[in-house]
Amino acid sequence: MNQLMDTGRRAPAAAPPAMARLRRAITLFFALDGFVFAGWVVRIPAIKEQIHASAGALGLALLGLSVGSVATMLLTGKLCRRYGNHPVTVVTAALLSLSVALPALTRSALQLGLVLLLFGAAYGGLNVAFNAAAVDLAEAVRRPILPSFHAAFSAGGLAGAGLGGLLAPHLSPLWHLLLLTATGLVVTAYGGHILLRTPQPDTGHGSPRDGEDAIPGRGRVPVGRTRLLVTVYGLITLCTAYGEGALADWGSLHLSADLHTGPGAAAAGYAVFALMMTVARMTGTWLLERLGGTPVLVAGGLLAAVGMLVAALSPQLWPVYLGYALTGLGLANVFPVAVGGAGALAGAHGVAVASTLGYSGILLGPPSIGFLTEAYGLPRALTTIAALAAVAALLGRLVRRGRRRATH
Repeated sequence: MNQLMDTGRRAPAAAPPAMARLRRAITLFFALDGFVFAGWVVRIPAIKEQIHASAGALGLALLGLSVGSVATMLLTGKLCRRYGNHPVTVVTAALLSLSVALPALTRSALQLGLVLLLFGAAYGGLNVAFNAAAVDLAEAVRRPILPSFHAAFSAGGLAGAGLGGLLAPHLSPLWHLLLLTATGLVVTAYGGHILLRTPQPDTGHGSPRDGEDAIPGRGRVPVGRTRLLVTVYGLITLCTAYGEGALADWGSLHLSADLHTGPGAAAAGYAVFALMMTVARMTGTWLLERLGGTPVLVAGGLLAAVGMLVAALSPQLWPVYLGYALTGLGLANVFPVAVGGAGALAGAHGVAVASTLGYSGILLGPPSIGFLTEAYGLPRALTTIAALAAVAALLGRLVRRGRRRATH
């Protein structure tokens, strides 16, 4: 996969039936993850009312989700190396499905924070496990198919949010979240049956010599160099995830507070961003096969930087929508390319490192924008998304040079 990701010139290998089944199963788990998480998010206001929590208390409780996710990502990488990506994917998907109903049973902010630790652990673990499985499959079929999996996650999130919006007026949080549990367990049973009965693809890495790691198709590199490159890929995911997290929390507020739009127009802003990200990921494999990973990563980062500058600084509504759309198109495939590069270098451990740093970006984004807004105003604060997208583009160029030097 690495040669194709770097140059876009390698002809794809034909996928045997087993690989096609694996791809469908892994796609299901990505979609399930987005569906379940979005379903939980739309019920946060109802849960807040149920536990009679202040905004501050709710914020501390929600921190449990983030802490649980980050704390288990590196551990999950170790579990994947010991037991395999497929069993860990199935177990964490089942835990995610079961734990999503627990917040509806809580009666205090403390209880909510504790159960969100478990939910976050399952969420973080699943993200590492199925990304590692996807990287292995992409290497086995020699095609850059990671964006298609992330498109399934985005589509699942849109479906979960849409269904949640329809069900919220008619179902209590408990019944809604129990419905998510039932759906998740059914999908896990079906997809897990395929994963557990299909051997994990042989990526052909071989056994590296002491002090060296393999870059598939590119030779051997020192372990220290591999760790450095994986860390740079992780920083790229951090830069892009910062933008995703910040726009999710502040994008609509920018429209309502700074441009004085109504609630519908404000909500449409983030919807435009999310929709364009989904569409771009659906075409990501096509782009990577023709252009290669580095051009897609660099161009995506620069496009997002330009788009976010337009969205943050324009005083008119439609240019802001255009800026959000360009930002979604630009950021969409940067994260999959970076995670795929880290995974190709260091397997499940590389995916875990990149995912941990990426999720840290999601954590840093919203509060950073909040602090900067108090000092400089929201439009200027949002320009940090553009700055970090540009940094991601620069890091994409640097990491390619580093890999070339490591293998020559």
